[in-house]
Amino acid sequence: MIGIGRADHPQSRRVDLIVEPPISLPALARAIRAAPQASAIVTQLLRSIDGMPFDGALTFESLAFAALQAGAEHQTWRASQRDAKRQAEAPGRIQLDRRGETLAILLDRPQSLNAIDRPMRDGLFEAFSVAAMDGSIERVTLRGAGRCFSLGADLHEFGTTSDATEAHAIRMRTLPARALVRRPGIMDVHVQGGCVGSGLELAAYARRLTAKSDAWFQLPETGMGILPGAGGCVSLSRRIGRQRAAALILSGRRITARTALTWGLIDAITDNPDD
Repeated sequence: MIGIGRADHPQSRRVDLIVEPPISLPALARAIRAAPQASAIVTQLLRSIDGMPFDGALTFESLAFAALQAGAEHQTWRASQRDAKRQAEAPGRIQLDRRGETLAILLDRPQSLNAIDRPMRDGLFEAFSVAAMDGSIERVTLRGAGRCFSLGADLHEFGTTSDATEAHAIRMRTLPARALVRRPGIMDVHVQGGCVGSGLELAAYARRLTAKSDAWFQLPETGMGILPGAGGCVSLSRRIGRQRAAALILSGRRITARTALTWGLIDAITDNPDD
């Protein structure tokens, strides 16, 4: 159910999202018609996890992702990618630097705009697990090398685990967000350039999230017939509310740093993340 009008209307909480700039109703309707199954499941998921504890919400998200992963819309998108030319790329890595009470994490794959592949996901899970267990770590910083924070998951890896149930089991064991939510109040994130997909999903768990003025944010997953499956349905709905999360996910629209600040997605626009 889509609302048009004031967000402070007495009935506003009854709708799934409210249309507001820069998202227009015609563009939103086109995106939903292009992926009706993904759009329906995203909406049902956001309704179901509203107010649910983190662990349970992440499990629901993973199950919903598994359902879409095996669905026709995602299979159609995968088929459209099979003929795309792919260049061999070096595996990604993360850099860790412990200084006193701070653990600094750097996404270090700038040649691929910090697209997050399996080695990087495993490294993030391990780093967040250490931070969750080690009470002497009072602050975790997450940054991206190069001109872009992260363009999200490495698309070359989509479909490498064809069994949706096995993919769900892997997410239950190794999803970085599952370790991160054990101590989300210690993470500080600063982004530049693109902050997309799983990169945005993780960043939204931050206690403090800042961005350079050139930053932009996007969740394009419904256009692939799936949903944000790296914890984003949980993190975004907690950070900006269920309705704005739905608008961002269902539309697939990019938003600027200025809009992100207005929506409460980021806390400040700054060139210096320590301001």
